[in-house]
Amino acid sequence: MKVLIDEDLHRSLGSVLSSLGFIVLDIRDEALRGSSDERVYEYAQKQKAVLFSADLGFSNILQFPLGAHYGIVVLRFPNEMSTKTINNLVKKLLEKLHTEDYQGNCIILSPGRIRIRRNKDRILV
Repeated sequence: MKVLIDEDLHRSLGSVLSSLGFIVLDIRDEALRGSSDERVYEYAQKQKAVLFSADLGFSNILQFPLGAHYGIVVLRFPNEMSTKTINNLVKKLLEKLHTEDYQGNCIILSPGRIRIRRNKDRILV
């Protein structure tokens, strides 16, 4: 499965995701640094990629409706937490998910917790 990392997440997350078998794209390598949320979202859809971001705006299901995307994962970790700790926690949390948990859904990851807003209709782009 392909994933797109937003610029508000540390580059090292790419290594974590790769170790879990994801094909990783990074906004910073795609000449989209500083782009609007809408443009980042559109690019993720064009690439058929799950979008990983720390931007809580991507959890807005009115703006980014469930079922209309390949998946959105929003990371919500304290600023004081080290990148290494965040990466370790994210890896442990993602190991609990299955491929079908991503498609069309919005997943919120925080320390020790996974919340999934599921698309009940299962309509995908």
